[in-house]
Amino acid sequence: MDVIKGKPTAGLTYDPNDRKYWDRDALDPEVERIFEICHGCRLCFNLCPSFPELFDAVDRHDGDVRKLTLAENERVLDTCYQCKLCYVKCPYTPDDGHEFQLDFPRLLLRANAVRKQEQGIDLRAKLLARPEEMGRIGGMTPGIANWANKQPLLRQIAEATIGIHHEKILPEFQPETFSKWMEKNTPSGDTSKAVLFTTCFVEHYNPQVAKDAVAVYEKSGVALTCPKQNCCGMPALESGDVALAKKLAQQNVESLLPSVEAGKKIVAINPTCSYMLKKEYAELVGTEEAKKVGEATMDLNEYLFELKKTGQFNRDFQSTPGKIGYHLPCHLKAQNIGFRSRDMMRTIPGAEIKLVDQCSAHDGTFAMKKEFFPLSMLAGKKAFDEMKETEAEVTATDCPLAAVQFDQALGVRPIHPIQVLARAYRPDGFPNKVKKEQA
Repeated sequence: MDVIKGKPTAGLTYDPNDRKYWDRDALDPEVERIFEICHGCRLCFNLCPSFPELFDAVDRHDGDVRKLTLAENERVLDTCYQCKLCYVKCPYTPDDGHEFQLDFPRLLLRANAVRKQEQGIDLRAKLLARPEEMGRIGGMTPGIANWANKQPLLRQIAEATIGIHHEKILPEFQPETFSKWMEKNTPSGDTSKAVLFTTCFVEHYNPQVAKDAVAVYEKSGVALTCPKQNCCGMPALESGDVALAKKLAQQNVESLLPSVEAGKKIVAINPTCSYMLKKEYAELVGTEEAKKVGEATMDLNEYLFELKKTGQFNRDFQSTPGKIGYHLPCHLKAQNIGFRSRDMMRTIPGAEIKLVDQCSAHDGTFAMKKEFFPLSMLAGKKAFDEMKETEAEVTATDCPLAAVQFDQALGVRPIHPIQVLARAYRPDGFPNKVKKEQA
């Protein structure tokens, strides 16, 4: 029996524009190679359910990854929810310049895309790949849609027909999108600095976050404008619909490029969206324009941190949140930018940050699926327990879906760090006022 070697096979590629990406005969040796490396390393054994599934399956076959059944392979694939933490921890990645060129999450994205090419994309995957369209439809009659999402019988029917778990808390539709609000409100300040990438979640389900972002940036003299945009494409990518993901990404690149060429930064609210623009667009779209957009993209608080370093950040806070339980999202960690939201909340006098550095396990659409909802709650337990142990007056996370997951587990929905800053600028934002000696 030939020994599986660590060096890449001829089938190595993570680029969906490469014809080899879609070749099953090229993919399978790469799956075996990477599974072999991961089984021998086991550094990521505690990061997500996918690795225990892999290690247990290989152990059942006396360490031979080539003996994994189709069902065992697909279980490893389905329990990877693309948190990217294994890539951050892995010493064998392309970013490390290692000869193994190991990218476990991208390998599984490829495997899922090939599977969907062979089997077709099911109804649930098609729906979950299009949160923007769902937002538009639900936003036509938000009261009725939100009522329906809370009716036990209707949720049981949805679980039986679509596969969305009946207990899963779903985002609430809003009567006014952020873009509609923006048409009636013109921010003051310098419009030449940055533009806002709101994300489809904020646009349709939580526009207040974007309103607060505009207000915070105004305080430091930056007027955020909002070019036309659509979903970043990550839901489509993780659903295996690469063609849709590429289409959405291309549309965003075309819309955002004029701002980038004018020297503006793109500041994104959702860590998953900033990750997509920074890390995925260049390869997914495959153009220099996409690369430029990625290089110009920043997280909201990453940009504010740069203002702080140059003395341009407004510190005129009027109230203080006290103790904050702050959850650090996985897709921010994957950007290697430091803990910028924590750092910016620390500029508020009297703020004390308790960091929760654990995955919430909502992870895109994973927690919504009927077969994975219980597992997501189990995988997120460390995060829930640590957040509870902070005994904080205010809870915060940059990830809107992580906020839903904490609400599911603890009955408390964290706010975005930008909202902590926005409230702290107001005298009535928090119960405790900033003392003059603190300011």
